Amino acid sequence: MGSKRRVILLPTLAVVILAIAAAVLLHAGEAADVADGQFARASGTRFTVGGRPFYSNGFNAYWLMYMASDPGDRSKAAGVLRQAASLRATLVRTWAFSDGGYRPLQKSPGVYNEDMFMGLDFVIAEAKKRGLYLILSLVNNWDGFGGKKQYVQWARDQGHNLGSDDDFFRSDVTKQFYKNHAVLTRVNKITGVAYKDDPTIFAWELINEPRCQSDFSGKTLQAWITEMAGYVKSVDPNHMVEIGLEGFYGESMHKNFNPGYTVGTDFIANNLVPAVDFATIHSYPDQWVSGASSDEQVAFMRKWMADHIRDSAAVLRKPLLVTEFGWSARSNGYTVAARDGYFRTVYDAVYASAREGGACAGGLFWQVVAPGMESWTDGYEVVLERSKSTADVVAHQCARIAGLSPA
Repeated sequence: MGSKRRVILLPTLAVVILAIAAAVLLHAGEAADVADGQFARASGTRFTVGGRPFYSNGFNAYWLMYMASDPGDRSKAAGVLRQAASLRATLVRTWAFSDGGYRPLQKSPGVYNEDMFMGLDFVIAEAKKRGLYLILSLVNNWDGFGGKKQYVQWARDQGHNLGSDDDFFRSDVTKQFYKNHAVLTRVNKITGVAYKDDPTIFAWELINEPRCQSDFSGKTLQAWITEMAGYVKSVDPNHMVEIGLEGFYGESMHKNFNPGYTVGTDFIANNLVPAVDFATIHSYPDQWVSGASSDEQVAFMRKWMADHIRDSAAVLRKPLLVTEFGWSARSNGYTVAARDGYFRTVYDAVYASAREGGACAGGLFWQVVAPGMESWTDGYEVVLERSKSTADVVAHQCARIAGLSPA
């Protein structure tokens, strides 16, 4: 999302949990060990862990590091991860950046806030303890938590003449700032394990939702992705790398599949970079085709997923994850039932692909927040214990995705 930014199991979820309790018990040992010594890999169009097929379901909680850095709020991060494990989710996506501004991780290029780093250490340690994988994003395209705008400002502060925020992708100075980001070489002070040696990390994400609208050809981003994906792999060959793309097509093919515009990315060319292990898409038809009816927006999402699943298998020959999707309470005609129906639409497409051996192996909705985080809401938030019907939908998907994994 552009503005980006406990869960305690209550009786409202009791029916759901009872329905999957048997599966949880049968696989309890497996869940505890899933992130213990087994790195996730991409093998053709499938993910594997320890040589076995791996399917995922989960959500975004971008705020985990921020909350975990404050002892008074740490329970929010721990609670959400605890609930993810209880629902048999396997994958959570979160930020490993906060550049400049209030309570940053990176105060200035190469200068870090140890309290915030300890928050990220805690998140990784808690995920590991609960058998969860994490996708860690390294910088934001948007202004939230600093983003490429902050990198460009840092370069300007050092006397470099950068004309626009898109120079983040072109400037040797900002590219070096990015390469020096210490997350890649951090040793977790709670577990004692270097991040690059910790299987809890499913993948590194180069940048959340990159867009370069000063170069619609996609060539600027293609060069940056090629350079940075290769660099991350050179520092950490153990983990997978993905870009963070929303899925907009470019000059190579299918540009007409976009929702009426391009953003300087190329889903095909960008993901064909050899150091990129799998593809991602996001989808917000309530924003992207805002003038359409709800039915037309849902139809767009069905086609968006079908097109990308097909191209990931036939052209990229790499796995695909839907790493963000949601339906905003601020959209016209919103109801919880409509949101639940949209979630089911996405989940059904993910499950059908995974069950049939297709390229799409998981979906992560945007976003879970904890009680007491009202100031963090963006319209897409889900507080699971306050929305039984949505929690039911999520739990059902977790259960059937878990059922695809070999015992």
